[in-house]
Amino acid sequence: MDFFYPYLLNSSNQPIGIFDSGIGGLTVAYAIKELLPNESLIYFGDTAHLPYGDKSAESIKNYSKAIAQFLEEKGCKMVVIACNTASSYAYAAVKAAVPRHIPVINVIDPIVDYLEKNHANEKVGVIGTKGTINSRVFPRKLKKKNKDIEVATLATSLLAPMIEEGYFNNNISRTIIFDYLSKKNLKGIKAIALACTHYPLIRKTVDEYYKGKVDIVDSAQVVALKVKETLVKSNLLSDNKKPKYQFYVSDFTEAFDQSTRIFFHEKISLKQVKIWQD
Repeated sequence: MDFFYPYLLNSSNQPIGIFDSGIGGLTVAYAIKELLPNESLIYFGDTAHLPYGDKSAESIKNYSKAIAQFLEEKGCKMVVIACNTASSYAYAAVKAAVPRHIPVINVIDPIVDYLEKNHANEKVGVIGTKGTINSRVFPRKLKKKNKDIEVATLATSLLAPMIEEGYFNNNISRTIIFDYLSKKNLKGIKAIALACTHYPLIRKTVDEYYKGKVDIVDSAQVVALKVKETLVKSNLLSDNKKPKYQFYVSDFTEAFDQSTRIFFHEKISLKQVKIWQD
């Protein structure tokens, strides 16, 4: 019984669990670290199964549930789904997989809430991976909140792999990003949601294209604010002066290890762990 006792209490100094299909969700982890410097973090990147966009909804649910249970076993007081595709297909499954006292945050609802609150009755844009865009989750949720909001979506499939290879903030990435943003259906938008956890790294270039005239909604920043709000409401904010950061992946490669600095802005150590049997 002693083993489970602290988990039942959901102590404020327990870590926040964060997961993604790969390492892009480290942008969310970093935003949480910057906003909440006293919080310990445990990150899991499912690098063995990426990209989730190519997987069935059932597979995504199964992977996500196993990861959420792993994070619960590690004593996490909250689970953050730092992946738009997993948020689209597995949010309910993750909530059902962990005890009710553990809050589960996805990366879609905070963006939807922000857009509805700040851009009601306006045209807004959403760019993301094929899986996220094809799910139609953003138009569906936004229209449910406000039928008069106009939602333009665009699958920007080249951007995530380009960013993972380190191609951003240069002439090559600028050309590709500008070409995507010039598409006709995005014309006249007042805000654009960067609906992929890789995309905060190209925010500067997106803002350059719009010359400051369009509200750039950074998923990592918006989700970090939602995490703080939820922890405050639940009386779970940590006062730990020496937080710990742990990073796990389901498949280790040197390439991923080297790329983590891009997303987390500092060198981290990845540990491989297998949490299911394929």
